[in-house]
Amino acid sequence: MPLTTGDVLALPDLRLDLLAGRAGLDREVRWAHVIELADPVPWLRGGELVLTVGLGLPDDAPGQRSYVRGLADAGCAGLVFPPGEVRADLPPEVLRTADDLAFPVIAVRPPTPFVAITEAVAQWYAEARSRDVRKVISVQDATARAALRTGARGILRELADGTGGEALLLTARGEVRTAAPAAERPWHAAVTAAIADRHRGALSLRHADLDVHVQSLGFGPLLGWLAVAHPSPLPEPVRMLANHTACLIGLEMAAVRAARARTQDQRATLFAALLDGATPRLDELLPLPPAPYEVLVLRADGRSPSALADPALDTLADLLPTDPPAEDRVVVCPRPEGLVVVLPDRRPRLGAALTDRLRTRTGRTLHAAAVHARDTTRLPAAVTTAATLADRDHPGYAHADDLTSWSLLEESLPPDAARRFTDHVLDRLRDHDARTPSALIPSLRAYLDAAGNLESAAHSLGIHRNTLRTRLRTTERITGRTLTNPRDRLELWLAVTLTDA
Repeated sequence: MPLTTGDVLALPDLRLDLLAGRAGLDREVRWAHVIELADPVPWLRGGELVLTVGLGLPDDAPGQRSYVRGLADAGCAGLVFPPGEVRADLPPEVLRTADDLAFPVIAVRPPTPFVAITEAVAQWYAEARSRDVRKVISVQDATARAALRTGARGILRELADGTGGEALLLTARGEVRTAAPAAERPWHAAVTAAIADRHRGALSLRHADLDVHVQSLGFGPLLGWLAVAHPSPLPEPVRMLANHTACLIGLEMAAVRAARARTQDQRATLFAALLDGATPRLDELLPLPPAPYEVLVLRADGRSPSALADPALDTLADLLPTDPPAEDRVVVCPRPEGLVVVLPDRRPRLGAALTDRLRTRTGRTLHAAAVHARDTTRLPAAVTTAATLADRDHPGYAHADDLTSWSLLEESLPPDAARRFTDHVLDRLRDHDARTPSALIPSLRAYLDAAGNLESAAHSLGIHRNTLRTRLRTTERITGRTLTNPRDRLELWLAVTLTDA
């Protein structure tokens, strides 16, 4: 906290008495300086405690009011006057104006010289700087010990306790990882919004009565964000500690990231051996979470499976709780068929969240497919099936359990082949519908969707059943197919359904 005029009055060994301007005792004192000019304002910078024997003080009341108002408007902290040196007392107009402007006027009594006030102010700031240095060193020591004992959570707690503020650790996407104190605060959302479009760096923002300093984490890829909030104004030592802590957490996260990558390299080697048939008993060599599993195969346009491994691990670290570590519960294995990821099978599916966040993190179009595996013996077959499903044309995530047999059939047909088939079956009907208002294709679709129920289909079309019967006879005649023949009916159903798709 800065030194105020009220603090100066309370300094020991100074005989000071307040004469006027009590409402301004919270003015900040930056320095104490002797000045005897009639107009001292051009020589002031603000924050001065002006010391004067009154040589420059005007004799007339308007001049006295102007003198005090000039000091107040210049941002001075107050006026100090020794009664009995040149003037016995300050004129009443000076004191009245000081009260009106909440500008402190102080009397200094013998044997206190002006230089003692200047020295006292300088000594206070010297001791304050020393306190700041000791505080910074103390908090740095505490956060370093926390880094060895409890990791990022402990570092954050020591930072908040040591600075008297609040601290927040976020993922690279701006999601809260941990906070000190743990409860959600209104300023958290402001930080999330502020970093939404930023890739790294530092920024400051104001939220209510708090100043917030935000710093990116990581010396390579962006690993997250650190935010520190403190009642305004934010002290410089707090900013220094925030930057120090950002480096400390960044180093800790980088070390964790490197260890996680090494662990996954080992796990991927064992898993690849299983897929290649070299080890039939994976559960004896590679600890996995309890079955069942979600087996995901990911491919990115213009990026190799190996290049997806580290971003995938970073994303999983954000998605999964830290206890036990995420790398002990998943497998991330680059393979020729794509990046294979073995996850706990649960709702909501982790594979969908991983695909969505990885797409945002990498900026790449992803094709991802997942398959359920009820135990480790099913993992190789699940990888093969997921890789086949990942070949589909549609980007994004899909799970085999969510794909109906029709979806599988539709996705297995090349678009050109599907178009040639529908053209072959429906072209004559299209030509007929283009020339007449008979609406043969919509009528056929409604009839097939109603499972051959003439009344239901006619009702859905808003026409009489005899009208629909006539349209269906026309359809049979034009296409050369009969709706009572199972094969003809299947071809017509496939053609109108593929047209809808």
